[in-house]
Amino acid sequence: MKSFDLRLYLVTDESCLVQRTLLNAVEEALDSGVTLVQYRDKSGLGKNMLRKARELKALCHRYHVPLIINDRLDIALLSGADGVHLGQNDLPVAEARKLAGNDFIIGATAHSVQEALEAEAAGADYLGCGAVFSTNTKKDTVPLGLDGLKTIREAVKIPIVGIAGITPENYPQVLTAGADGAAVVSGILGAEDIAGTVKRFLLAGHI
Repeated sequence: MKSFDLRLYLVTDESCLVQRTLLNAVEEALDSGVTLVQYRDKSGLGKNMLRKARELKALCHRYHVPLIINDRLDIALLSGADGVHLGQNDLPVAEARKLAGNDFIIGATAHSVQEALEAEAAGADYLGCGAVFSTNTKKDTVPLGLDGLKTIREAVKIPIVGIAGITPENYPQVLTAGADGAAVVSGILGAEDIAGTVKRFLLAGHI
């Protein structure tokens, strides 16, 4: 039975790391209370990504936290990860479901109500919605805003997570808009004190 908790969803980006390895940074975040991890490497090569995905899966499972792989269903299946997150230009959710089965977690990116409804109908388990705020991590996105996030929340029944520009200070607003949690990249991995930052997020969300 698949189970996942979107409250504090860490998305990796090795370019954000400050004097840490990827595994060390993720472990510090897991030890501090991150509830889900997504391995994302947009420019990674398959062989190297598979190795890192397997290492991350072993690490995440020690903390009883699911590992999601961004974009690459092949890496997700071969590494034994718990799920995959698919963008609008990746494999269709329905096709991924045929390959992965019903017990596999499939998340989908939604920038609008239409995309959200289509992903839900196709069998997505949750939606990553954004950009909620402007961010340096994704410079080519138009902010969805809190109002857009709320509109998507009212349109779909599956869980949603807000992404982009979310900080401990604005995290409560994201939850109030109806999100089940926040996906955070540089806000955690780029922090000098990862543990302290994670705890601030958790406190802000009363988790």
